[in-house]
Amino acid sequence: MTKQAPIPSGFGPATTAQQVLEGVDLTGKVAIVTGGYSGIGLATTRALSEAGATVIVPARTPDKAHKALGTIPRVEQTTLDLLDPASIDAFADEFLRSGRPLHILINNAAIMANPLTRDARGNESQLSTNHLGHFQLTMRLWPALSNADGARVIALSSRGHQRAGVDFDDPNFNHRPYDRYVAYGQAKTATSLFAVALDRRGAASGIRAFAVHPGPVVTGLIRTMTEDELKHYSLSRNDSHGSAPAGQSIAEGGEFKTLEQGAATSVWCATSPQLTGMGGVYCQDADIAPILYSEVESPVGVRPYAIDPQAAERLWTLSEELTGARIESLVS
Repeated sequence: MTKQAPIPSGFGPATTAQQVLEGVDLTGKVAIVTGGYSGIGLATTRALSEAGATVIVPARTPDKAHKALGTIPRVEQTTLDLLDPASIDAFADEFLRSGRPLHILINNAAIMANPLTRDARGNESQLSTNHLGHFQLTMRLWPALSNADGARVIALSSRGHQRAGVDFDDPNFNHRPYDRYVAYGQAKTATSLFAVALDRRGAASGIRAFAVHPGPVVTGLIRTMTEDELKHYSLSRNDSHGSAPAGQSIAEGGEFKTLEQGAATSVWCATSPQLTGMGGVYCQDADIAPILYSEVESPVGVRPYAIDPQAAERLWTLSEELTGARIESLVS
């Protein structure tokens, strides 16, 4: 595992995806970006395409995706519902049949703080969408990642991981009261731990994994927030997605990023030569983040429990049990 400390990279909160890709040629590379047709995912798709990559964007709502992606070159659109195990398998089978290597997998799609709902297996939907669905997808795509001669998997985490670790006794809120933000925190801690365990398994095959906090960006995820919650963050239901509220952008000394700034860390982790030979770390602001030891919530840093190797292994075992998925190359 790479040391969890800034390199430093020379980039920062205001860095855009286009800036981290300066001088990077992705011609011939194949990427998959879940949720790559809206918000940060769309900015990620556009940046990778501009650098020459072929980008596959699986979408739960194909019509919406087609409208958003229509003018971006080298984009292939298909169908995927992360809450549906059969849909995940069908998408993976279709890609594997193409025989192409997979150089970049960005597990970007997410939901946040929604009321208690469950997937077909009975798993809580935030854990299922943000982590378990991506876990199954990554396991199924393992042969293509192995064939890339150097692949990177990016797991989208969040500052929200500071709200909660993984409750291994009751991850699906079958017994404890449901709290939508605790559930979100658990899911985002799970995505960070996933990168730790995945990198340990993949490094020998050239598959490196990174957890990413994109930073504060106004996206469609605010639709689940109450009026009081929006007011707390000085947001409005009418705020334009991808644009910081007036006076609150990073460039103006505020805390909110544009979509292009939000996509920067995903793209940096997926492509930067600065990370050659590294992996298994939590990143933000286009750099490796420091460890946050203080109990006080902070916009910068990762909690020790979200990068703990033992917890990562425990989560891996739990994820296999809840999904039935294993690394494809190891399944007889």
